[in-house]
Amino acid sequence: MRLVYLSPVPWNSFAQRPHKFVRWFHERTGEPVLWIEPYPTRFPKLQDVKRLQAPSEQKILIDTPDWLQVVKAGALPIEPLPGSAVLNRVLWKPVFNAFDQFSRGGKTCLTVGKPSLLALSLLQRGGHSVSLYDAMDDFPAFYEGLSRVAFARRERLIARHVDMIWASSSALRNRWAKHHANVRLVLNGLDLAAMPEPPETRHATLHPVQTGAQPTGDEQGKVFGYVGTIASWFDWDWVITLAESRPRDEIRLIGPVFEPAARKLPDNIRLLPEREHEAALAAMLDFDVALIPFKQNKLTGSVDPIKYYEYRALALPILSTDFGEMSFRADEPGVFITGSHASTQSLAEQALHFHRDRSQAIAFARENAWEQRFDSARAFPPFPQVPVSS
Repeated sequence: MRLVYLSPVPWNSFAQRPHKFVRWFHERTGEPVLWIEPYPTRFPKLQDVKRLQAPSEQKILIDTPDWLQVVKAGALPIEPLPGSAVLNRVLWKPVFNAFDQFSRGGKTCLTVGKPSLLALSLLQRGGHSVSLYDAMDDFPAFYEGLSRVAFARRERLIARHVDMIWASSSALRNRWAKHHANVRLVLNGLDLAAMPEPPETRHATLHPVQTGAQPTGDEQGKVFGYVGTIASWFDWDWVITLAESRPRDEIRLIGPVFEPAARKLPDNIRLLPEREHEAALAAMLDFDVALIPFKQNKLTGSVDPIKYYEYRALALPILSTDFGEMSFRADEPGVFITGSHASTQSLAEQALHFHRDRSQAIAFARENAWEQRFDSARAFPPFPQVPVSS
C-alpha cells in the first residue's frame, strides 16, 4: 500500500512525528510515499515574521530518499474566508495532478497530518483505499477569531470523511471519540536510533548549599535544563520561581525564544540557542533534572511532549508542570508534577534525590520507540516483511 501524507510541517524541518510516520510506513510496506508540504491555513500574524527571519544556520536540511516524493502546495493565506478553496484550487492543481498519478500506481492510504481545505478536497476526490487523520494537537487552539472557528469546522468535516482517527493524547482521544467510531490512542514516542547511551546508574547527590551544610568552595551547583521552543505555552513564572528558590543552581534553557519573559530574569537562568537534534540530546546529558514548564490551558491540554520520552530514555528525573498527558504521569518513576508554583521547591529537592537507573531507561526507550508505537496501533492489514530502506 502506498502513502499520501499531508504534513503539518515541511520535510526540511526538525524531524518529528510526521517524518517518523512516513519512514515507518515505507519500511513496513516497501512502497513509495507522496509528501504534501503544508501551506498557510490562517491569516498572517506579526509573529510569523520572526519565524521567517530565523538564522540560516538553524535551518534543517534533510536528505530526500528515493522512495519519497515531495510536492509543495501553493496557496493564498485566505483559507478562513468563505470561497477560499475556489480561489486556491488553481494553485493546488500540481498537487491534484501528483495525487492522481501517484494513486494510480496501487492501493493508497491517504493520511491527513494537518486539517486543511486541500486535505478535504483530496478526501472528496477519491482514488485512495483507506484514509486516516492523525490528530497530533488541538489545532484550533493555535488560532484566533475567524481562523479558529473556520479551522474547527474544517477539522470536523475531515473527521467525517476518514476511516480512522489516531489521537496523540488522552484528551484528543476523548474529544474525537464523540465524533467518530474508530479512534485510537497513539501517543508520541522517540527516535531510538538517535538516542545517546544513558549514563551509568547513580544516585543524585545534593551539594552542601542545598542540604544546609557549609560549602567547601569547590562544590558545583546543579543544572535544571529544558530543551525546546519557548513560545506562548512556556510558563516563565514557574521557571523564575524555580530559579529564585535555587539561586546557586543553573536553570539552562536551550531553544528558540518566540515569547520572552515579561520581567527581568534571575542571573542563574541561562538562555542558549537552538541546536540540531543530535546536539540537543547530547546537551540533555549535562542536566541533573530535566524540565517541562508548560502553562495549563486549552492548547497544552492536548499535548504529549516528546521531550518526556527523551528525558526518561536518558534516565533523567523530570520536573514538570501539570498539563496535558503529563497530568497522568505523577506516579511514573522519576516524574515530579507540580500542582502549583508553591510546590516547585520541594519537588525539585525530591527530583535531585531520584535514583537514576540505566537499565530502566534503556527498557523505557525500547518500549516507546516510534516503530513500536505505530506497530502497536494495528491500524492497517499486516504488512509484508521488507528490507529496511535508507
